[in-house]
Amino acid sequence: MNAKKTVAVCFVCLGNICRSPLAEGIFKDLVSREKLDDVIHVDSAGTSAWHQGEPADKRMSHTARSKGVFLTSKARQFLREDFDRFDIVLAMDNSNIERLRNLKSSDEIKNKLFMFRSFDPNHQGNLEVPDPYYGGEQGFEHVYKIVERTCPELLRHIRSKFSIY
Repeated sequence: MNAKKTVAVCFVCLGNICRSPLAEGIFKDLVSREKLDDVIHVDSAGTSAWHQGEPADKRMSHTARSKGVFLTSKARQFLREDFDRFDIVLAMDNSNIERLRNLKSSDEIKNKLFMFRSFDPNHQGNLEVPDPYYGGEQGFEHVYKIVERTCPELLRHIRSKFSIY
């Protein structure tokens, strides 16, 4: 019997109510359209526990819903042992990646932890996804555009790295 390998992906921001649930929702939608639901598991988390159990921010949910993407996750904190569960962990900004790096040794997370925007074809050296929490509607739209254009490139990387066709 030749079982398919499941690849587990986790998007991580600070509170797990804006950027990471959006990335989870967009990526899940993409994975579903590509009929890879049985091969790629998608989740999100935050480096803090401030919003644990809460749904995505209403403004982010509204922005996503207006584009046909529904955010269904509940906020949770990324824990040290999550590195054992996920094949790829994607941080939304520098403070998130630093907090994640402090959870495990660099050898244990080598080739597993990335900045999300390192897959953005338009990053132009800026690897941070800005936190729209304290901004207006334009900030949520801007983040949506970043995530939307980055997810297909991330999927290409995962397909190549894990030989998923």
